[in-house]
Amino acid sequence: MSSDYQFVSTDAETLVASLISVYEGITGKTVQPASPDRLFILWVADVLVQIRAQNNDAANQNIPSRARGENLDALGELFYEKTRPAATAATCTMRFHISAVQTSSVLVPAGTRVTDASSTLFWETASDVYVPIGETYADVTVLCQTAGNSGNGYAAGQINTLVDLFAYYDSCENITASDGGADEASDAEYYQLMRASEDAYSTAGPLGGYVYWAKSVSTDIADVIALMPKDPDSDKLLGGHVYIYALMNDGTIASTTIKELILEACSAEDVRPLTDLVSVEDPGVVDYNITFTYYIPNDATLSATEIEQAVSDAVDSFVKWQSGKLGRDINPSKLYSLLMETGIKRIELTEPLFTTLGDGRDNLAPDIARAATISVTNGGYENE
Repeated sequence: MSSDYQFVSTDAETLVASLISVYEGITGKTVQPASPDRLFILWVADVLVQIRAQNNDAANQNIPSRARGENLDALGELFYEKTRPAATAATCTMRFHISAVQTSSVLVPAGTRVTDASSTLFWETASDVYVPIGETYADVTVLCQTAGNSGNGYAAGQINTLVDLFAYYDSCENITASDGGADEASDAEYYQLMRASEDAYSTAGPLGGYVYWAKSVSTDIADVIALMPKDPDSDKLLGGHVYIYALMNDGTIASTTIKELILEACSAEDVRPLTDLVSVEDPGVVDYNITFTYYIPNDATLSATEIEQAVSDAVDSFVKWQSGKLGRDINPSKLYSLLMETGIKRIELTEPLFTTLGDGRDNLAPDIARAATISVTNGGYENE
């Protein structure tokens, strides 16, 4: 969120000077530095500064970019995005096996619960499903009972324990990885959705509208690009086609589940113009390596171990920053700046080299940078 506006000054020195001037004008006395009068004025000034700070904060709660919590929720009525996106539950496909073929269908009721071997999270079937006659299993979608991204990332086979028994049950396992869970939107995320939602009023398929509807799917989506694609062979625009690309907060390409949700959201009849054919695609991936040697000054205030950890953290920050936005050029200058804040003396950087990535402006698929190998060498101490 943006920094607060100052509706009234909270400068203590200016306020004290003003109070002393008024007090001396009323009483005809000169206020000495250590006099009781001055101490009383300082106390009054302190109270007034706090009151002014509270007034500034209250006034800022009327500005969407500065508001917090329930105050921001109340301002949502001014926008298309009227309510803060709630946490959503992760989903996956569950397969239930029965012990033998039956002469009638076997019901797996909606709400049947399953969990992993450690009972970390519980999941429930989203609808009734029958194991057909002549079959020994049926597949159904299950929802995590704990909303949020904590339910994401369960690999196929990890959810394999039945909680609520049903007739002829034999075994179960999830056959797809769990995905699609997201935490409630933070104030910053909600505000950005508010702004983006202004494009949603149009039914003509504006760029911002597709971006807004795609981002509204999950608070874990970091960046979205929508474009009219270009035929790479003829260099002509494919009119009536819309390609959407999404990047997650962790720097990964959107999973199949997220892409399906984006396609569903952007293809709704009250969102998509009738002439648009919407498709959710994967961006291109450009791998890069990080290879450098760093040297520590002899008079460093930090220990070698502390600097080594700081360098490692700087590299991690660079990797996260580099993959935080679609089409962000591979920029070694950013790595330099982060490393030079760690207390090292100098760097001999071999990789990466500056590389321009596609950002969709040419109507071709945008790229995302991905770290491949990382090799960091401590070159030891050097004199200044």
